Amino acid sequence: MQQLTRNGVVIDNTFAEAFGMRATAIVITAPTLGWARQAAITMTGYATSVIGCGCEAAIDVDLPESKTPDGRPGCRVMIFAMGTDELQKQLKSRLGQCVLTSPGSACFAGLEGSAPLDLGNALRYFGDGWQISKKFGGRHYWRVPVMDGEFLCEATTGLTKNAVGGGNLLFLAADNAKALHAAERAVAAIGKVPGAIMPFPGGVVRSGSKVGGKYKGMMASTNDAFAPTLRGVVNSALTPDVNAVLEVVIDGETSDAVAAAMRAGLKAVIDLGPKRGALRISAGNYGGKLGKFHYHLKDLLP
Repeated sequence: MQQLTRNGVVIDNTFAEAFGMRATAIVITAPTLGWARQAAITMTGYATSVIGCGCEAAIDVDLPESKTPDGRPGCRVMIFAMGTDELQKQLKSRLGQCVLTSPGSACFAGLEGSAPLDLGNALRYFGDGWQISKKFGGRHYWRVPVMDGEFLCEATTGLTKNAVGGGNLLFLAADNAKALHAAERAVAAIGKVPGAIMPFPGGVVRSGSKVGGKYKGMMASTNDAFAPTLRGVVNSALTPDVNAVLEVVIDGETSDAVAAAMRAGLKAVIDLGPKRGALRISAGNYGGKLGKFHYHLKDLLP
């Protein structure tokens, strides 16, 4: 494999392979940013991979009072799934169990898309007949009575069919501490890119996977080529100086958002340098046969 070098960090001449997905977004507000984030974090729990969770979700950006529909602090949450029906299912259950229940919360559309997905239209029945329909400024809302007052929820939010999931960067380092330092730098940089999320814990995944496995029914199994303990018994992608690998996976509202996020992550880790972070940066793909979106690292370098 041909390689490039930037600031002493080796960059593999490879690409991340990503897939088309369906996505939506909502804006959650509350009396404080802390409570808005609490609702959002609870809602996006267990949403790391469509392989096992049904959806991938995370907070996109925090929003000041001046940027929310009701003038309270909030955050924008993005949710990705492989199909519209699954996306609607995940949105309804997570909204009902995690946002409706959270003190002082309200929920609004976070995306103008090609088709509507139900928000308040799905949750209004919790009001048991006491819910109130309101239209204001060309938008439709539901007011649902709850024990601390009312849950205000917009009737629908938008769906986009142009979302992309599975952009990724692999950080190869001399030890776990340096790999984590590199990944954390990448996460901080990517977090500033609007319209892109990192669904794994803290944005980082250690259990990178390949398609399938030797056991029946496994959709994915350990990425043995990047597992340091298997270096001597598999066709390893690791050199002797690499003893830890961490991955950042990125989903984007658009393909451009994924590219911008990967570019930001690359720059942050290259600027960190190999002594404190990654010796090498790579990406995961399936030979270009499964996903139509290919993000070549050489094209994203600073």
